[in-house]
Amino acid sequence: MPISNRASFALVASIVVTFLAGSSAPTPLYPTYQAAWGFSSISITVIFGIYAVAVLAALLVFGSLSDHVGRRRVLVVGVVVQVLAMVIFATADGLGALLVARIVQGLGVGSAAATAGAMMLDLDRERGTVANAAVPGLGTATGALLSGLLVQFLPMPTVLVYFVLAVVFAGQAITVYFMPETVASKPGALASLRPHIRVPSELRLVLLLAVPALVAAWALAGFYGSLGPALVKRVFGVNAPVLGGVALFALAASGALTIVLARHLATRATVRLGAVALMVGVTSALLAVFAASMVSFLAATVIAGVGFGASFHGGMRSVLTIASPEHRAGVLSVLYVIAYLAMGVPAVLGGVRVVHGGGLVGTAYEYGAVVIALAAASLGGSFVPRDARPSVRPVRSC
Repeated sequence: MPISNRASFALVASIVVTFLAGSSAPTPLYPTYQAAWGFSSISITVIFGIYAVAVLAALLVFGSLSDHVGRRRVLVVGVVVQVLAMVIFATADGLGALLVARIVQGLGVGSAAATAGAMMLDLDRERGTVANAAVPGLGTATGALLSGLLVQFLPMPTVLVYFVLAVVFAGQAITVYFMPETVASKPGALASLRPHIRVPSELRLVLLLAVPALVAAWALAGFYGSLGPALVKRVFGVNAPVLGGVALFALAASGALTIVLARHLATRATVRLGAVALMVGVTSALLAVFAASMVSFLAATVIAGVGFGASFHGGMRSVLTIASPEHRAGVLSVLYVIAYLAMGVPAVLGGVRVVHGGGLVGTAYEYGAVVIALAAASLGGSFVPRDARPSVRPVRSC
């Protein structure tokens, strides 16, 4: 018997949470892997960045597939691929295995993330818009904290977290079978597999104005997810893996909470809140690094997390609320492409700068300055005259 729409919505949201939890689970383990296998900071950011590349490749190929063959089929394949990725992580014995695991993980997330987001919109447009912005942060926070706690306090640190996630993914894959399909199949599935970026003309200006907010938010998340644990260890002299995960948790959790609390704000107000909070939070975090104050750094990270959540939500909402149903999965894929490019590319460049430039602290200052500049651009874009772009009504959550 098919499960209800409400239960289906909760299930799809939980799948996105575990997708992102799985993607952030290796973060507290990077120092452990580095110590065991002796690779550099560049390798850490490559491990992080190659995941983003795999997500992008899958989004470009499979991003619109569910519009043609149905959401459920694409979603179950993506979840099963995640089980495979967790098995590879749990049995990894070197840098090569980690890279393979990240590629497989990225392909699974990329093939199903836009589908899951589109399905939430199909089931409940208003709540789906909020969930598409809030759930990724919740998943990232959950994975970082869970992994950090397991690594710090339980045995088999490089195995247990992946085993737990594999079991959850397997249960979700079975449950997806009982979900109702939300779109009818239609011709063009093979043609949709040709890599493409497709944005309806009426959305292009709105998307362009949303880019600085999306890039600023996810570039910051990329830094915390790749080099954050090393920064905590080196600058603050803290060698506890759980604290490496707590920094990413603080950023992502405060971002997710902000999205929920600010869901009734108008889109422009949300973008402005995000821009200001990013500028204040990142500036304060850099000052905390200079002062070597861990408490101040975590407090500043919470403020930056408010900016992360509001910027991401504002940028997503400005586009998704005016996307027609037949374009939702494709448009959501484009938004995810922007987010993952912003998360992966700057992180890899940051790793190169750490090794061949100004070191970890100097790179943190440079990276933060770029995020602040992008946030300022986002703030300026929010003041573009209303008649220069389509009118977007604020979304009210049920």
